[in-house]
Amino acid sequence: MSDRIHYDALLLVSFGGPERREDVIPFLENVLRGRNVPKERMLAVAEHYYHFGGKTPINDQNRTLIDAIAREFAANGIAMPIYWGNRNWHPLLADTIKQMAADGVTRALAFVTSAFSSYSGCRQYRENIEQAVGSNAVQVDKLRAFYNHPGFIEAMADRCRAALQTLPEARLIFTAHSIPLAMAQTSRYEGQLQEACRLVAAELGRNNWTLVYQSRSGSPSQPWLEPDIGDYLKTLGPGTPVVVVPIGFLSDHMEVLYDLDTEARQLAGELGIRMVRAATVGVHPGFVSMIRELVLERTAAAPRLALGSHGPSHDVCPEDCCPGRR
Repeated sequence: MSDRIHYDALLLVSFGGPERREDVIPFLENVLRGRNVPKERMLAVAEHYYHFGGKTPINDQNRTLIDAIAREFAANGIAMPIYWGNRNWHPLLADTIKQMAADGVTRALAFVTSAFSSYSGCRQYRENIEQAVGSNAVQVDKLRAFYNHPGFIEAMADRCRAALQTLPEARLIFTAHSIPLAMAQTSRYEGQLQEACRLVAAELGRNNWTLVYQSRSGSPSQPWLEPDIGDYLKTLGPGTPVVVVPIGFLSDHMEVLYDLDTEARQLAGELGIRMVRAATVGVHPGFVSMIRELVLERTAAAPRLALGSHGPSHDVCPEDCCPGRR
């Protein structure tokens, strides 16, 4: 349609992570800059990375996702190059956008690897993009939040089905990154998570599900979203079968590999709880197709798909959307 905006490229924007041991501390210093997190906590988190040789899987998973998107675009006649920039580690957003400008890109769509709206999952990424653009003659428009998009729900439900084959009678424990309660109260994060969990559970015909949180990193005196997954597991009886579903993560971040696959699994074993962890959406075909559909919403007036009662999220965030820490 003539009234659709032309975009030159797709920019995948992600969190980033170290790929070798010597990068771990500089990476964590980037992540925690400006935040009141004790050094002891940073060093404790560094040990999580050292447990895996200092390499996070997120970068390789983003490379795999970019390859999958490129194939999806090519199969559907979308001629759009794909760039990749991170918030906290190489390839950094500023370097990527500088390269985009050098390549002649003037307007791009950004797919942020976060399904839910919070300061750190939405607004901060928009701020990161704005700072990275600087004086470069490139405009970057973020694609909408997709927590209730059929492609995301389908992919997450499929991951749960695979896990439930091992423990058919298990209850579902959905988990997401905890955030400060004050931040949750000024964003749609918790409500969107509840809706996404409900939609996935409904797809599976399940009523016995719970949403819990994990990976809090702030001051112990500051209230964060609860219950923590560890605290919740302690309320269950020995022999309880559970499928842990990391719905708040799109790929196997360190928070999934360590906080769930290592710490939560160890605790479950000590409590006599039978635990299986569902896979993240990764490059599930429905999820990859969803990214194409989100692009076509903005470029070809494709339908704006959403399940449930919330409807599709806005394309342009209002000024007061997901404010940061006060």
